[in-house]
This record gives sequence, C-alpha cells and structure tokens, in this order.
Amino acid sequence: MFSGIKNPKGSRVILGVLSCIILLLLVSVSGCSSSVKDASTTAGSGAGQSKQVKLVISTAPSLKGSFDEIKTLYEAKNPQAALTFNYGPSGSLQSQIEQGADTDIYISQGKPQMDALEQKGLIQKDSRVNLLGDELVLIVNKDNTSIKSFEDLCKPEVKKIGIGEAKTVPAAKTTQETLESLKLWDKLKPKMVIGKDLMQIMAYVETGNADAGFVWDTIAITSDKVNVVATAPAAYHSPIVLPAAIVASSKNSEAAAKFLAYLQSDEAMKIFNKHGFVKGK
Repeated sequence: MFSGIKNPKGSRVILGVLSCIILLLLVSVSGCSSSVKDASTTAGSGAGQSKQVKLVISTAPSLKGSFDEIKTLYEAKNPQAALTFNYGPSGSLQSQIEQGADTDIYISQGKPQMDALEQKGLIQKDSRVNLLGDELVLIVNKDNTSIKSFEDLCKPEVKKIGIGEAKTVPAAKTTQETLESLKLWDKLKPKMVIGKDLMQIMAYVETGNADAGFVWDTIAITSDKVNVVATAPAAYHSPIVLPAAIVASSKNSEAAAKFLAYLQSDEAMKIFNKHGFVKGK
C-alpha cells in the first residue's frame, strides 16, 4: 500500500524519524559500553590498591646466601612486599641506625651492637629475638699444610693472621676471648692484620696476604679456596648469637613483624641451617 506514495515531504519525515531512532540506539550502546569500561577500570583500580611495602633489612654479610633464597620465596608468597638488604659490619650498621638511616629490621652478628641500640631506645624492645647462632673458625689457604691448630699460629713461619676491626666486627671480640682463654693473645697480637669485615679477611687468606684468619663458619663455607683447621670451643668465648629486632623508627612495623616472624619459621630455618647457621637460643 506504500509503494504508490510519491509525497517527497512525507518521505523526508519518515527518514528523519528513522535517523533519530538510529542515533538514539547508537548513543544508548555507546553509553552502555562506557559504563562497562568505567566499571572495569574502577574494579581494576580497587584491585591495585594493595600498596607494595618496601622493607629495608640491615644485616651481616654472612647472611647473604640465606637471604638470596629467602627473598625469592617470601616475595613470591607476599607480592605486596619488596625486600631490600643492606649488608655490612654490624658496628657500621649500628652507627647507620643511630644516625637515622632508613631501616626496618636490624640483624646483628653480635649481641653488644643490639644492646647499644636497645639502651638508646632505637629498637622495638619487644620484637627482639635471638634469631641464629654461629661458630668462630680458623681458616688457612687450601694449599697451606703447616697450620692445623690454634697453637700452630705461634710458629715463626706464620707472619700474618687476619682479624676483624675490633670496633665494628663482632668476630674480633670472639677471637680475642678465644685466644685469651688459650693464653695465646699476647703472643699472636703482633702478627695480626686488620680487616674491615670478614669477607676481606677471607680474601687475605685466599690470596696469601695472610697465613691464617678468624671468620665465622658461615663465611668460611662460601669459599673453595680456604680450609677450616680449627673451631673455637664454645666454652672459650661468649655465646655467639645473631639477635634481630624491628627498628623503632620503622614506618612499616606491621610488615616488618610479619617478615621477622617468617624468619623464625621452619621453612626459613632450613635455609639458614643449609648455610651453616643454627637456631638461636
């Protein structure tokens, strides 16, 4: 019945109506699409609101092997955590914290350094734990066959013995206590060469710049160029403990407490044991 319509004006009206309908449909579809996109964006931003927390752990170099493994495991299970490790002699790290360095957790290779920070109120006292234990050992170059005991250090051919800096390296105190117990300290003191840290002492022995040296067992086992010839008897020195604590100025105490708790877990302790440490007492 419409085939006979020849009214141009009527045709324009129909076309106009159709155009309006099509335009309204396009606007409606576009609006729905925008709403879906906005909703998706909002949902995505909500999912990303879990802010990553950066934790700075200041600790002794002897723990590097353990923490290389622990970092991978912990961050995989806790993607919101980003762990950064600051390695150095315990006394130097203590000084950094005293000067306001950005640190969340401090793990000392010796008790006196942690004691000093606690006395100054620079750690959270309730968070402090004796995390690990270690042993002091006497090392020589793997080609050295003349030194097999502490007493052999008195031989005239032994010219240089590596020992840590007394003010910053806890092993230096343990070495002195051990040698004093053996009545060897005064005899050997003239032969001693000082290293800024235990890695430097081990390097002295590896390269022949020292005939022997005193380091932690956990340092010694990282080198295939030295041999351990003697271990300091526990009765000859103060207990070797590695205390750990949350630093009082930490802005991430909750995350720090969670990581410190993990370090005491069976999973973490297996890694520490593999690298020569024992559970702290």
